[in-house]
Amino acid sequence: MRIAVVGAGAIGAYWGAALHRGGAEVHLIARRDHLKAMRANGVQVLSPRGDFTAHPNATDDPAEIGPVDYVFMGLKAYDYPNSSSLVKPLLGDDTAIIAAQNGIPWWYFHQLAGPYEGRRIEAVDPGGATSAVLAPERAIGCVVYPAAEIEAPGVIRHVEGTRFSIGEPSGKVSERCTRLSEAMIAGGLKSPVEPALRDDIWIKLMGNAIFNPLSALTGATMVDMCTHPGTRRVTQQVMEEILDIAARVGSKPEMSVERRLRGAEKVGHHKTSMLLDLEAGKRLELDAIVTAVVEMADMTGAEAPTLRTVHAAADLLARTRGTA
Repeated sequence: MRIAVVGAGAIGAYWGAALHRGGAEVHLIARRDHLKAMRANGVQVLSPRGDFTAHPNATDDPAEIGPVDYVFMGLKAYDYPNSSSLVKPLLGDDTAIIAAQNGIPWWYFHQLAGPYEGRRIEAVDPGGATSAVLAPERAIGCVVYPAAEIEAPGVIRHVEGTRFSIGEPSGKVSERCTRLSEAMIAGGLKSPVEPALRDDIWIKLMGNAIFNPLSALTGATMVDMCTHPGTRRVTQQVMEEILDIAARVGSKPEMSVERRLRGAEKVGHHKTSMLLDLEAGKRLELDAIVTAVVEMADMTGAEAPTLRTVHAAADLLARTRGTA
């Protein structure tokens, strides 16, 4: 099995190192000091489950790799439309693309039976630009649960979690998903193949769609947002609106608002990825995490007043900070 990781940052390098440890042929695509360190010393993973070092091939030129069986997208979702030069050399006739992104994926309505089948979500597939690079029929959905960070070039601090849920947009348990799941399990990861992966997407989105923008607006950590009476009410309202939108597009995630809040509160004084990006002056990942959900509310007739308010404020913040 040949695998390429496009954008071998914290999650991509951790995933690639695990699969290499499990016996897959892994190629990491990275840049600058992180690439130099991985070439020299491999990927060093520091984890509460046990430290390990893996030595997959690392390069900045996908043409050196050629076609592979699976491409793991470790980029931010907003980089997908411009990733052709990185992805195209890796594609063979049957290459699958694993979209390890937060929020709503560009393939969401691909092969989803119902009134919205085949609809394009402009926030994540503007003018079809993402689909032109990453054909929806190649997509394997992936919901990423682990937390990891780059502690130093080539050194990944695995904080928690090993689960990467995957699934076909059609809901079928395909051979390509089964093979990929087996490879992940061999590398020490959890990898259930979920026929209803969209439900997992919404469960994670219940938190991401409110905690990410709210943290950017307030500078607060997870536990702060959950324990402050006012922001807790805002969070509850947005989560209820998210569940309403999910139901309108045919998903029924088995997660209560209170249970989701309790889980978030247990995370403690943790800064969300959007707050960290804001502090670093990086572009905010609003399109996939919030804007796409608002677009789906428009599409389905959902009111979602609190979500729309938070989105408007976060969008203005991004624009005034130059991080939109």
